Amino acid sequence: MRTYSIVFLLSILSITASGQDRPARRNRDFNPELASVSSFQSFTTGVVVKIKSASIAKDGTITARFTLTDSNGEGLDNTGLLTAGSESLSFVAAFIPTGQSQYTAYTTTVDKSITNNNPPQTQAGTDTGGKYALVDAATGTYDYTFGTKVPVTFDATATHSIGVQASRSLAAYGYPTAYTSNDVFTFVPNGSPVVTVRDIVTEASCNGCHNPLSAHGGARQKIAYCVLCHTPQSTNPDTLNTVDLKVFIHKIHMGSSLPSVVAGGKYEVVHRGAVVDFSTVVFPQDVRNCTKCHAAGPTQSSNWATNPSRAACGSCHDNVNFATGLNHVNLIQADDTQCTNCHAAAAHTEFDASIPGAHTIPNRSAALPGVVLKVLKVDNATPGSSPTVTFQVTDKSGAAVDITKLTTIRMVIAGSNVDYGTGTGGMPRVSETPTKATGGANGIYMYTMTSKIPVAATGSYTISMEAANTVTLLPGTTQQMTATDMAMPYEFYLSVDSSPVAARRQVVSLDKCSACHQNLGFIHGGSRGNTQECVICHNPTLTDGTSKQSVSYATQIHSIHRGSNLANPYILGTTNYQSILFPGDLRDCTTCHVNNSYQVDNVGAVASVASPGGFTPTTPPISAACQGCHDDKSTASHALANTTSIGESCATCHGINAQFAVDTVHARVH
Repeated sequence: MRTYSIVFLLSILSITASGQDRPARRNRDFNPELASVSSFQSFTTGVVVKIKSASIAKDGTITARFTLTDSNGEGLDNTGLLTAGSESLSFVAAFIPTGQSQYTAYTTTVDKSITNNNPPQTQAGTDTGGKYALVDAATGTYDYTFGTKVPVTFDATATHSIGVQASRSLAAYGYPTAYTSNDVFTFVPNGSPVVTVRDIVTEASCNGCHNPLSAHGGARQKIAYCVLCHTPQSTNPDTLNTVDLKVFIHKIHMGSSLPSVVAGGKYEVVHRGAVVDFSTVVFPQDVRNCTKCHAAGPTQSSNWATNPSRAACGSCHDNVNFATGLNHVNLIQADDTQCTNCHAAAAHTEFDASIPGAHTIPNRSAALPGVVLKVLKVDNATPGSSPTVTFQVTDKSGAAVDITKLTTIRMVIAGSNVDYGTGTGGMPRVSETPTKATGGANGIYMYTMTSKIPVAATGSYTISMEAANTVTLLPGTTQQMTATDMAMPYEFYLSVDSSPVAARRQVVSLDKCSACHQNLGFIHGGSRGNTQECVICHNPTLTDGTSKQSVSYATQIHSIHRGSNLANPYILGTTNYQSILFPGDLRDCTTCHVNNSYQVDNVGAVASVASPGGFTPTTPPISAACQGCHDDKSTASHALANTTSIGESCATCHGINAQFAVDTVHARVH
């Protein structure tokens, strides 16, 4: 009996051992004997590639010295024989011709069309036929000699750049995602200092949404590397569309808003045999916000305003024909030399022909007077009573606003603040129009709500204000337009039973939403641009009237942003959000979440919602939040099996430091 017990115990231990306790699997070519006697480490993770120097010989031979290391700075064997995993590297060589501003690549191929009979086209690409020479194993230092040679007449005074990408696969060791690294080394072959650069946008701006920027399978993450291949010389042979970065990126981000697409066309390229259609891309904020991408930092960050060109401007405004003057106020533009005559770098007035002026966003115009809300105090806020709210409405200069002149003004009450509309005495969002409020001096008003706080109400409640006004800009001119002057909602938290006031927990950050969306005012006509306001209405009691889908905030926002990766369509009314392609990495919960609120241990919600997917009538709060992304039947079944009459057991496996903690299952290798 004792022997049987020991054997049984050992079998259990072998099953439950963590990945760290199990022996590492070796890739097929790994040679432990060679590794043990070399100065390479036997097993590490990560990859970092860094070009240390580069030169071009008189005969056109390009050589680059680089280091290839793990995340600890230990040298890696680029063959994958002496260190764990396999590495792949690719090199690009390019230069900026004298008098020009963009790169021309030396490393090119001629690609044939796959889908039609278009003539072959030149494409900048990576080097082929190069050779590696190990210099120092401990530091992972190598010399790479390009297979491509530059013409012997190359300009040794021009700016040259060598780009490299490295990818390290440890799939054989249980790491499914490859480690990647990019680097670019810029130099002048004759030894002169680098003066001419191409430095307009950095990945820091891109990563505000893309988190991280990655292309071509994820191995290319630096804009400085992208511009070496996405040059004016590169044309997609199937569509004959240029993939010059300044054109390509503008057109991708315009996507569904391109005039050519609005008119019924498509914007697409064919990459490695696959048609990539960008015609459905929706930029998550107003496309006129040029500084979202062209932010301060790069040397040439102001180029968008100071250096207009037909190619750059025509990439978004692709219904303009510069050769005929069509949609260009009938003016022919034969070259770029006169662009700045009309399109100046600084605006004289909003909406003028200057580049900043022409890209003024009406709803963010400085001419808008502004609407500023504030709840000063709330009286008679007790169960069974109608609260009396003293509030103030001014413009951004502090002048009083006549609330009867506003297009929209609402006063909202809901509770309790744990989960709006739920629990004993819970009150779903109720909205009233307080235009019959008394007062008005200094913009201060007093309004007694018709709604009453439920008799059974306990704890803390919220009273908030929302407002917006429609304003005519440039009245009486041919440019006359309307704009929405949006107030930031104002939430006032109060206790209905003399208990300490508890604000509604903050799960996401408006600032984080604004990194992609700039202004949440595009929702519901512009008066609810604050996440703490959104949750008042999007509470566990709310479902879509058509699809009966839950629009509780956690479920709805997860489902919308998961979009195209959902197992089942998420439809609200007639809108199917399965077309949404989230630009970032969905595993990074902190893109939106604050206060560690994504951890299942910290979910403050207590109420169930209408079930994502409709597999069961309702789903408890932790499962509902997770199933907003993981909406398949097996996940729903798993969650149901781990929920009892006393609650959800999610934290047992998915809690902080648990075996399958959220941070573990959402882990990224970068």
